[in-house]
Amino acid sequence: MLLTSLVPLTDAYDLAMLDLDGVVYIGADAVPGAARNIANARAAGMRVAFITNNASRPPEAVAAHLTELGVEARVEDVVTSAQAAARLAAERWGPGARLVCLGAAGLEAALAEAGLVAVGAEDDAVGVVTGYGPEVPWKDVMRVAVRVRAGLPWIASNTDRTIPTAFGVAPGHGVMVDMLERFTGVRPVVAGKPERPLLDETVRRVGGSRPLMVGDRLDTDIEGARNAGVDSLLVLTGVTGLPELVAARPELRPSYLAGDLGGLVGAHAEPVRDGGEWQLGGWRARVERGALRVDRASGDGSSDDGWRVAAAAAWEHLDATGTVVDVTAATLPTPGASAR
Repeated sequence: MLLTSLVPLTDAYDLAMLDLDGVVYIGADAVPGAARNIANARAAGMRVAFITNNASRPPEAVAAHLTELGVEARVEDVVTSAQAAARLAAERWGPGARLVCLGAAGLEAALAEAGLVAVGAEDDAVGVVTGYGPEVPWKDVMRVAVRVRAGLPWIASNTDRTIPTAFGVAPGHGVMVDMLERFTGVRPVVAGKPERPLLDETVRRVGGSRPLMVGDRLDTDIEGARNAGVDSLLVLTGVTGLPELVAARPELRPSYLAGDLGGLVGAHAEPVRDGGEWQLGGWRARVERGALRVDRASGDGSSDDGWRVAAAAAWEHLDATGTVVDVTAATLPTPGASAR
C-alpha cells in the first residue's frame, strides 16, 4: 500500500530522479507546472536528476532541450541508459576495451566518456553494446546478431518497446532486443529501467543518500525503483491512468501518488481503512460486486486523495481475489487539480 510522509518529500528525500517523457515534458512541450515544481523542490534543498532510458541523445542535447522548455538543467544533471551501459562495460572489460557500438551518437559518446573504444559491427571487439538508433543499418544488426549467437557478450541500454516520435508512438529499442534475443537465444545484460544500473549510476553521478524515483510508468519507473530498493512517486501526467493503476501488481505499486511534480513539495498521508471502505481527505472508495466506487464526503482533501483511496481499495481487492476491479462506474477528479 501507499506510504505516509508527515513532512514534504523534499525533506524526506535528498535526491529526486525524474523520468522525462510524461513527467517533465510530453513530446515537444513541458508538462504544465513542471518547471515551477522542479524549482520549488530545488529551493527546498533537494537535488534533481533527469534520467532517461533513451540512449540516442547525449546529455548535452537533453539538457539543452530541458532549458528550452524553461527547466533549469545542467549537463551533469542528466543521466542516460547509455552512460549506465558504458559503466557496466567499463567495469567488465576495463578502460580501452574495444566494443561494437550498435546505436546512435549518445551511446558512442557514453562509451568514449567511460574510456572505451567504439568500433564497427565487423571489427575486433570483446563485446557489443546496443541502444536506440534510428539510422542503424540493417546489415549491422544482422552482423551483430550472428556474432552474439556465436558468443560475443552483449549489453543493452534498455528494453523499451515503444518510443514517442513526432509521427506517433514507434517501435523502441526493446523491439530490436526482442528480435535479437529470439535469434540468438541470448538475454543481454540490461542497463536501463526497470533494471537498477541506471538508478545506481544516477546516485553515483548526482549524489544523495535518500533517493526517490519519480515516474509516470509502472513497468519501468516504479518497477525500476523497486528493483533498486528505493521509494517512488508516481505522477499522473503521463501514460498511467485509472485502468493501469488499479491493475498494478505489488511489484509495480508506487510508494507515493500525486497528480504532478507538485507532489514533491507536500506531505503524503496514506488512506485509512474504515469498515468496508478506504478514506482520506474527505474521499471514500470501496469495491461493490467487483466494481470500484469513489465519492467525496467532504471538501477537505485534494483531488489526489481521491486517486489514493481508489488505489488502496482496488489493490486490496486485487490481492484478495486475483481480479482487477471494474472502473467504468468510478468517477475521479482531474489529478493534481486542487491547489496545494
